[in-house]
Amino acid sequence: MDIQVSNNNGQPIYEQIFQQIKAQIVSGILAEGTALPSMRLLAKELRISVITTKRAYEELERAGYIISMTGKGSFVAGINAELMREEQLQKIEGYLQQAVEAARVCNLSLEELQEMLQLIGGGEQENV
Repeated sequence: MDIQVSNNNGQPIYEQIFQQIKAQIVSGILAEGTALPSMRLLAKELRISVITTKRAYEELERAGYIISMTGKGSFVAGINAELMREEQLQKIEGYLQQAVEAARVCNLSLEELQEMLQLIGGGEQENV
């Protein structure tokens, strides 16, 4: 499992771990049932405190991304695809709202904004 942490990015390390593992689960890199490294092993690999990895795993479990079993370890949980899609749609809506606000600031028309989106997306009818 590839996780990179930085003391310089302003985000707590446990949150960096949470976000990276979550992204790997959502993208399918980590499939349902995949065993995660033990908290101790991950802490050793990342050269951080076990308390930090414990907090990241607790947050992942609370959010429903992993299941932890005493004595057996932590595993990727079955993910509700519709819930994941809804979460991604909310994120996209937030980005689009920011783009619309930025377009208003420079008096960009809706048509110009749509044209930009089509150019970035690679075409009119394609899935991005």
